[in-house]
Amino acid sequence: MKNEITLQTRRQFLRTTVLGSALSWTVPAFLANTFAALQAEAADSSTQIVTGKDDTILVVLQMAGGNDGLNTVVPYANDFYHKARPTIGLSAQNVLPLNGEIGFHNAMGGFKNLYDAGHLAVVQGVGYPNPNRSHFRSTEIWQTASDSDKSEKYGWVGRYFDSCCKGADPTVGVVIGQQLPQSFYAKTPEGICFNNPANYRYMANGQIETTYEKLNGVDTNGMVAEDNSGGTIGMLAAAQPMTGGKAVDFIERTALDAQMSSEKIRGIADKVQNQAVYPNSQLANSLKLVAKLIGGGLPTRIYYVSQGGYDTHTGQANRQKQLLQDLGDSTKAFVDDLKAQNNLQRVLVMTFSEFGRRVSENANGGTDHGAAAPMFVIGNKVKAGLLGKYPSLAPQDLFQGDIKYNVDFRSVYAGVLEQWLKTKSAPILGRQFPALQLV
Repeated sequence: MKNEITLQTRRQFLRTTVLGSALSWTVPAFLANTFAALQAEAADSSTQIVTGKDDTILVVLQMAGGNDGLNTVVPYANDFYHKARPTIGLSAQNVLPLNGEIGFHNAMGGFKNLYDAGHLAVVQGVGYPNPNRSHFRSTEIWQTASDSDKSEKYGWVGRYFDSCCKGADPTVGVVIGQQLPQSFYAKTPEGICFNNPANYRYMANGQIETTYEKLNGVDTNGMVAEDNSGGTIGMLAAAQPMTGGKAVDFIERTALDAQMSSEKIRGIADKVQNQAVYPNSQLANSLKLVAKLIGGGLPTRIYYVSQGGYDTHTGQANRQKQLLQDLGDSTKAFVDDLKAQNNLQRVLVMTFSEFGRRVSENANGGTDHGAAAPMFVIGNKVKAGLLGKYPSLAPQDLFQGDIKYNVDFRSVYAGVLEQWLKTKSAPILGRQFPALQLV
């Protein structure tokens, strides 16, 4: 018997019981113990799972740290805005106008290009009732789609996997980063998490390369994913790391998934060439890799990437300008890449940040934690333009210095789930939210 066996997919692996038995002496005991359960799971699936190889794909882009929405989609003609921000407010000469009242930050040329081409929707004033200003708690709310006074065990993407992706390929969900976001937490853990395909592998002798951290190790050749820090805080991708049994379950599942998918992922990353010019940044590198995996036919339904640094309490002007330029230019390159592949029609990008910032600037040339902010949805089938209503900045319309939301973020999720991923949203979000028309 050969010492090295390449497994292409869990489905292919499970088709042959003899193969599972033959390999049982070469793999760790916990993997052998999962064979029977996975075989039963596959047997229950009588139809082929719809995957990102033959259907729509969602890319979730987290802007971690709390992006200042007012200096992103700027109400440059609003007197209340300029009174609240005498130092960091942007004038009409420093924006890219979308109409006579609002415009993009002038560093967002990439987004303006996408907007003018009909590929970008700005969802204005997105938030939720009783907003929380804690990075960790608000991120948890966005990741789990919970109410602000409740805690959910599983993420909204994880509940989608549980509901719609049983028996799917291990790569049904791919996170480019160092930590699984809480949105991926599920009853049956799905998806994989890595920075660099070259470090994501299963050894031929049946042993994991070293530890789980090494399996998802840091790239040393320009593919290092930043932590999801907001600048003054630590990791934001998940509110809390998984502990106890769930951590063990996930590591075991990830090890099995690595065995069956790492060769495929590394093969795609090595062979598929990007067809657009990207900036030199962590976000750009993440999107470059996603474009390769899509172009190579990986059957992923949901990708997750992140960009940190938006916790701009001090010196906001320069820092946010750099971040927004990176966001716009990286996303524009990603769209160009997908166009060249003829895959843009199958891909939707959705951004989110855990909250916006206060209307008034602080004494340090920055802004403090706020509430509602814009989201961006990108694709060639998107309902492009301005969606929703820009929040009022009149002092009497604010709540404790924050703008009030007009669109519940779960309405955006409902639109993505129902119109793009073609599934009912209520079982995933816990109840029915009005689905925002996105496509």
